[in-house]
Amino acid sequence: MIKLKDILLENNPPNLLIPRRLEGRVEKYVQAKIQKYIKDGSKGNLDLSGLGLIKLPRNLKNIEVGGDFNCYNNKLTSLEYAPKSVGGSFYCDSNNLTSLEGVHTSGNGDFDCNDNELTSLEYAPTRVYGDFSCNGNELTSLEYAPTIVVRNFYCNNNELISLSGAPKNMGGLFSCNNNKLTSLQGAPIRVNGSFFCSDNILTSLDGVPRSVGVDFYCNNNTKKFTIDEVRAVCDVNGIITI
Repeated sequence: MIKLKDILLENNPPNLLIPRRLEGRVEKYVQAKIQKYIKDGSKGNLDLSGLGLIKLPRNLKNIEVGGDFNCYNNKLTSLEYAPKSVGGSFYCDSNNLTSLEGVHTSGNGDFDCNDNELTSLEYAPTRVYGDFSCNGNELTSLEYAPTIVVRNFYCNNNELISLSGAPKNMGGLFSCNNNKLTSLQGAPIRVNGSFFCSDNILTSLDGVPRSVGVDFYCNNNTKKFTIDEVRAVCDVNGIITI
């Protein structure tokens, strides 16, 4: 007997008779899962990954997820109706998202939206108590990024031409490698961890953080800066790689 879950999660389904209204069955399956999660006290993780969803269920928006919320590997173009709070981590990788509209989560975990097609961070959380990661998208600015990130901030492999909108103070590291930055205008003022700005097209250190608590990485840019040039504008406690 073939189970519904096996059909839903099969990447290459066999040639067999599948109910004509499979989409309706997916919706019923998801709703049953959500209702069971609520009945169990909204504790632990809620996993809606890999179900081919094109939108999130409307009744999710009022749920407070106690653990992680997973909606990666679907066909989502928006995070409308995402849970109002997530106590753990939030994963929305490998969708077709073009913005973070609909997201209003907060919690003690991480926020990960890597490898989508995001062009804007509008409606992203304002506070993230873990890491914030938006690597591998099509962002040209950090407008609407969280104002508070307690741990680490990753925005590598985008199309950034400015760091305007980045948090002013970083509890952990800040990494903006492999973008199109010509200066560091808009970078955090203070970074308690390491600071990474390699593989850009930097010609100036304008906007560099005033202090970096660990190491400073600035190699593979248009201009090869000297260690003395970096130390003249930034108090780096660790090593400098140029």
